[in-house]
Amino acid sequence: MDLDLSFNAMTMTVKQFGDMTKTFLREATVATGGKKVVDKLTTPIWSWGQRNSVYPLHFGIACCALEMAAAGGPRFDLERLGIVFRSSPRQSDILLLNGWISAKLRPILRTLYEQMPAPKWVIAMGECTISGGPWYDAYNVIQGADTFIPVDVYVPGCPSRPEALIQAFTMINRKLTAENRGSFLGD
Repeated sequence: MDLDLSFNAMTMTVKQFGDMTKTFLREATVATGGKKVVDKLTTPIWSWGQRNSVYPLHFGIACCALEMAAAGGPRFDLERLGIVFRSSPRQSDILLLNGWISAKLRPILRTLYEQMPAPKWVIAMGECTISGGPWYDAYNVIQGADTFIPVDVYVPGCPSRPEALIQAFTMINRKLTAENRGSFLGD
């Protein structure tokens, strides 16, 4: 960092001052090894928080939606695992698809997927979502959600049981554990 700029702080714009401060802090933390220390301390905390607070966006239009609702009910109680269903894509990590996907519904689902913040995952639940189900040869039914959205976990069955949905969330939890996200200070 050029220390000559620090004397001109009175004539700097807010953006210039912010850039100067950000550059100074980044260089100071890298030079002193503070970045590694902060990352080593914060990575497990961020990773644990992300693993234990999963917010799926529920999008059920058929019989699998009843099994999804049963998984959130008192018998299976997904909330005890830190899984809370949300109705807004901007507050969700997982897009939980179930039911048949028609040609009219495809662009809407794609929009919902794009509105979700990264990192995001997709669970395709049930035969209809995975392959089109009994309507696989219909002109208006899409033959699988993976034709337009990247799917991370497939939950087979017609309809899928709540235990299978819980297993899918466990698989995503294992993916989160393996990724070990949480770098506090970007490179």
